[in-house]
Amino acid sequence: MRYKVLLTGNNKTIINEFFTYMDSEFECISTSERYDDIMSHITYVQPDVFVYCLFQERLDDLQRFANIERQISERDIPLVIVGDAEECNEFAKIAPLMHPLVLHKPISAQAIARAIIGMLKEKKGYDEPDGNEDTSAAGTASIEEASMEGKRKKHILIVDDDSRILRMLKTYLAGRYELATAINGKVALKFLETKTTDLVLLDYEMPTENGPAVLEKIRANERTKNLPVVFLTGVTKENKIREVLHLKIQGYLIKPVDMEKLLSTIKGILG
Repeated sequence: MRYKVLLTGNNKTIINEFFTYMDSEFECISTSERYDDIMSHITYVQPDVFVYCLFQERLDDLQRFANIERQISERDIPLVIVGDAEECNEFAKIAPLMHPLVLHKPISAQAIARAIIGMLKEKKGYDEPDGNEDTSAAGTASIEEASMEGKRKKHILIVDDDSRILRMLKTYLAGRYELATAINGKVALKFLETKTTDLVLLDYEMPTENGPAVLEKIRANERTKNLPVVFLTGVTKENKIREVLHLKIQGYLIKPVDMEKLLSTIKGILG
């Protein structure tokens, strides 16, 4: 099947590459950056994914785009942004509640297609498990391990109940580290019963069993008591942070996560 891709942005080169080189994978539709045009296309096209191709976007264009955040979220349309690091960081400041798949230039058309198709297949896996998948609490959800070739890379377990954040972090860290993800604490602890990791990136606020509760169990287990853990949190209150510092966390990063700071933190722990 071909996925419907809705495209906008000033980077006409990237947009043209979708129509020229990715036509076999995607049904491509482009729109202007006007709010009304975007909303009309979202309503009538019903895209599988929205791709914003950044190139010297004006601040008011980015702010206008941020206004459609609720509509995109309500329709559960994945967002992809393609641009250089500075452009993508600027977008993150304007739309901090969006958690797009970020693809940094320079990047080939083939790499863009692979990343988007992988994201969409992963999204389907989360929402619509097929008959061959384990539908138990541990099986549905999702522990996914990236393959590794050659010399062993350091391994990171990412735990977050927001699948968009999992995709974003996986995309950014892929290639640098071997990765696994878990969408809740129960799945993460199940993973750690039989497998090893070098670092856990742990969401602070999750339903049922939050980050501090998961961390307490990690520290209480002889096998994992010294495992490095970094919190990813939207909680900024000092008293909340102090509650977990005595559990020997290696750091915490405030959401939306600054990717350069994330990488610097990881390198500081893993070398």
